[in-house]
Amino acid sequence: MHDIMMIGHVSKDIIEDPEGVQRVFGGPVIYSSAAATRTGASVHVVTKASREDQEKLAILHECGATVTVLDSPETTSIHNLYETSDHERRTVTLLSSATPFTLEEVPQDTVKIYHLAGLFVGEIPETLIKDLAQRAPVAIDAQGVVRFSREGDMIFRDWETKKEYLPHVQFLKTDAAEAELLTGTSDRDVAADKLLEMGAREVMITHNTEVLIATRDGERFRSPLTPRNLSGRTGRGDTCFAAYLARQLTHPRKEALAYAAALVSIKMEAPGVFRGTVQDVLDRIV
Repeated sequence: MHDIMMIGHVSKDIIEDPEGVQRVFGGPVIYSSAAATRTGASVHVVTKASREDQEKLAILHECGATVTVLDSPETTSIHNLYETSDHERRTVTLLSSATPFTLEEVPQDTVKIYHLAGLFVGEIPETLIKDLAQRAPVAIDAQGVVRFSREGDMIFRDWETKKEYLPHVQFLKTDAAEAELLTGTSDRDVAADKLLEMGAREVMITHNTEVLIATRDGERFRSPLTPRNLSGRTGRGDTCFAAYLARQLTHPRKEALAYAAALVSIKMEAPGVFRGTVQDVLDRIV
């Protein structure tokens, strides 16, 4: 039995900004698994890659996660073009895509949470939300249901079937822009309320200054982000959500949120995945 099963593509990322070009293996499952395992959760990652790329995925194993890599003709690859060094705005292009996941490919392990960590629409068919929710609580990242590839260019648009599927979602994570897209409001508290009304049981909204949690049973908490620099900004949302999911398994929501905000603040100060310890995070909590 694992605490969390994370399902999603890895990505051969090309990151281009005014300072140069980097080529790294990324994707939500890489950042998420590091944060969750180093928080103490047992994690099973289910991903897809071409056979020639599978041997390059050591980063998934080094954090201690169980890893299942399914064969795909291609590995997902994404080009991220940041116009400024603060990485505030980017142009995203999908260069190639691994095949979508099917229910039959999801291992029958007993888990406490299914974390659907998608990069774009179609990678994880939305029908899996209902199917997996019959087995265990489902957590989803909104980017996997609002980010579309249009001839390679990544565009954002509303999730048309959100009212059908959100009632099957235990944990929903969005950033501020995604929350506005889904609800029509830039007020994060109002957006959270609307997403709860649509059926999600617990909503996380990340912003560059704070993280907000709101629940169907009336709890609402927020914690500040305190990075001293933004050199490790890539993967911050994935890291924050996974840290929260892992910590709330053993701690109250308010404490889990403070922990997740502190962990992602540390992660944002250095490129790559979170490599610290639980004590590092506890020492950072404000």
